[in-house]
Amino acid sequence: MLLTSRTPLRVSLFGGGTDYPEYFERHPGAVVGMAIDKYIYVSALKLGNLIDYHYRVSYSRLETVRSIAEIQHPVVRSTLEYFGVTEPLDINVMADLPARSGLGSSSSFTVGLINVIAALKKLSLTRLDLGKMAIKVEREILKENVGVQDQLHAAFGGINRFDFADNRIRISPIQMTSDCQASLMASLVLVYTGVQRSASDTVNEQLKATRENKVERELSHLLTLTSQAVDVLECDSSDRMLIDLGAMLHDGWETKKKLSSKVSNPQIDELYAAARAAGALGGKLCGAGGGGFLLMLVPAERLDSFTETLHGHSVIRLGLDTQGSVVLNA
Repeated sequence: MLLTSRTPLRVSLFGGGTDYPEYFERHPGAVVGMAIDKYIYVSALKLGNLIDYHYRVSYSRLETVRSIAEIQHPVVRSTLEYFGVTEPLDINVMADLPARSGLGSSSSFTVGLINVIAALKKLSLTRLDLGKMAIKVEREILKENVGVQDQLHAAFGGINRFDFADNRIRISPIQMTSDCQASLMASLVLVYTGVQRSASDTVNEQLKATRENKVERELSHLLTLTSQAVDVLECDSSDRMLIDLGAMLHDGWETKKKLSSKVSNPQIDELYAAARAAGALGGKLCGAGGGGFLLMLVPAERLDSFTETLHGHSVIRLGLDTQGSVVLNA
């Protein structure tokens, strides 16, 4: 039987950088972000024994191998080993948006793969299980320089605050009015910079500065914005929310650029300035930095003119995913 998982990508709003153990093992960390209606799809099908390979893995390349150890894709190989998979499998990966673009695609893929393999093995996992298993694969097994929020957004869906302290994760859904939530989602767009990058490589300098206590003030400010953002998102006035949130996103972006020299570059700064001049209230680069998508907050009545002004760049409107990772045909 063919099983397919659908796992959302995410946009992080505030607190990025405090979700790394390098920070929250010394200070409490917290982030606010959301899962979006752009997805990673992972399909898995058990193969018969008559084929001359045991594992077929299709992503940006195609692998056909006889053993798990021969699989080149590190997440696929490590996840199959982690679950003790022995049966032959055909695994196929598809995505709505490009990888390495700051939307947490690698973690969404890991969560989705774990979800579909668990379904094949008839294992019952909670959303927290999914997130924690993905963190284990990425950080402990593969030693990737990733934070721990992306896996949780992918697993849980919705708009959430995640707190990290004392080796515990606390999940707090943001309590928004329907008017404020609709206004927020009608005003968020992605603007593609055209640059793909590896988050693990980009964040090396930031983590070094974090370990050496060189960005304590900046990370503390980003953490403060996280708490303030919850109050703004949970207010009763959608107009006031957009104005305040736009200013806070801009403040957070200016602070984030101080974490590492690789967060931004002249090309990104120029595009961000153009987006603000075209009507955006504020925004930020998604993910660790260095490329990918800008997330911009643009009041709905300005979106048409905003898109026309930035006609040389892809502008993508967003919706909210509220389900998190699901197996569609289990």
